[in-house]
Amino acid sequence: MDYKIIGQTVPVVEMTLSAGESVYTQSGGMAYQTSGIEMNTNARGGVMKSLGRMFAGESIFMANYKATVEGAKVAFASTVPGSIIPVDLREYPQGFILQKGAFLCAEQSVNTSIAFTRKISAGFFGGEGFILQKSEGAGHVFLEVDGDSIEKVLQPGEVLKVDTGNVVAFEPSVSYEIETVKGLGNIFLGGEGLFLTKLVGPGRVILQSQNIKDFAGRLIPYMPASRN
Repeated sequence: MDYKIIGQTVPVVEMTLSAGESVYTQSGGMAYQTSGIEMNTNARGGVMKSLGRMFAGESIFMANYKATVEGAKVAFASTVPGSIIPVDLREYPQGFILQKGAFLCAEQSVNTSIAFTRKISAGFFGGEGFILQKSEGAGHVFLEVDGDSIEKVLQPGEVLKVDTGNVVAFEPSVSYEIETVKGLGNIFLGGEGLFLTKLVGPGRVILQSQNIKDFAGRLIPYMPASRN
């Protein structure tokens, strides 16, 4: 499989497949395709894994795109303005932990399953739910990033505190927990919410500059009110 990322505002990843090669995405992720692509939709991994994806914020069903001729192309688009980040999981034998909504598409050799946060507080207060996702295998997974991507490689014991919703993915070696903002004035007047995500190295961390939930919240005052 060859791929290239096209566009900057709302990019797509365009894949060129050899005959017999296949990739998969969540339902509705495909942007365009050439002739010679065969689509098949199924509950990838069975019922339990499908339900796990639902709780992680993804589709129950996955769409599989298989090339029936040499050089067929299929492209998958991000849903909001942002970036697409390829991760070659062959470089990460332990896989990668993803926030819900970060998964865009992957090669068939990549398995995506649910992953529970290490601490209950992170699940209940982390803003991303108790269930995250884990991608692992011998291939590429493509991540959808809201806004611009920021990457950090944390050293052992190095701490990075991130606003809720700005974490995209990280290695399993990075611990993930929630820290309460200190000081009543900071909580009520600081405008950053009650909790921060605390990431502790070692490992690679991918962040996003845009928190789409915060962005949507800022648009609400400008939405026309319904009239009965």
